[in-house]
Amino acid sequence: MAKKGILLINLGSPRSTAVEDVKEYLDEFLMDEKVIDYRWIFRALLVQGIILKTRPAKSAQAYKTVWTDEGSPLIVITKKIQQKLQKRVDVPVEIGMRYAEPSIETGIRNLVKKGITEIILFPLYPQYAMSTTETVIEKAEEIRKKKFPEVRINYVQPFYNRDLYTDCLAESIREKLPENFDALLFSYHGVPERHIYKTDPTKTCNMNDCCYKDAHPSHSFCYRHQCFKTTDLVIRKLGLPKDKVIVSFQSRLGKDKWIEPYTDHKLETIPGKGIKNLAIVCPAFVSDCLETLEEISVEGKEQFLEAGGENFTYIPCLNDEDRWIDVIRTLCEEQLNQFYLL
Repeated sequence: MAKKGILLINLGSPRSTAVEDVKEYLDEFLMDEKVIDYRWIFRALLVQGIILKTRPAKSAQAYKTVWTDEGSPLIVITKKIQQKLQKRVDVPVEIGMRYAEPSIETGIRNLVKKGITEIILFPLYPQYAMSTTETVIEKAEEIRKKKFPEVRINYVQPFYNRDLYTDCLAESIREKLPENFDALLFSYHGVPERHIYKTDPTKTCNMNDCCYKDAHPSHSFCYRHQCFKTTDLVIRKLGLPKDKVIVSFQSRLGKDKWIEPYTDHKLETIPGKGIKNLAIVCPAFVSDCLETLEEISVEGKEQFLEAGGENFTYIPCLNDEDRWIDVIRTLCEEQLNQFYLL
């Protein structure tokens, strides 16, 4: 009889804050054609010829500001999620990272060593994107075919609009919102605009009004739509008026056109529009990491205050909150049950 297991996948992190370790991590990450989707030669010229000449040292300093005694926050939190989930399910749970270690291959191998032949692979990304969900699935399938052909993998689908997730996120935000705030900013990780068009199999997305329609054939693959949908569902549950909510996109790289509006621009301009007390949440991430702990809660705070803001409240990710572990368990159990139907 087939034995089942769960593999939780997150982005990954350097082994340490040493510049060489950060450089190795950035090389693997940025050379992924799903992240920087240029032809290999142009990607190599950009990444290895330009970015890796200067960025690793700067990123290493940034990592030092968030690094813990246990290591990278993202890895530490993902391990805590694994440990808590393991107590709630009766199948083995492992973790893997899309980049660096423990890798996806390591995670699959650890399960196979336990006799597992059917794996529920859970990309820990609420919204679908080429540079997150898609690259995880393609990498996992590549590894499975080459190294573990006897293993079957079933994937947890993006859950951006599932009530169990948006209820969980809304309650987490509600508990952490300050008593008085002028606006709640939802800052999602940005992607180049061309990624939106590339992931649309229907070729009907115009990145305009279609994102706000109740139904559109591109929605299942449209990261931009899914971010707006997550926001809309959460603020309804919070009972917030739309004029008290802002959506923006962070972490852009290079000079290409990325989806707008940009978070840093918002932080620099909204104090001048009377928004002095800001709360900010980052729902593209389920685990706090460099992009939330340093880019938003440190750099973003500085930008906002320097622009005339008065109070800045960063609302942490779901991390290892018990209610979030229950959501993960339910989503995994749904896929475990699917194995019985196949």
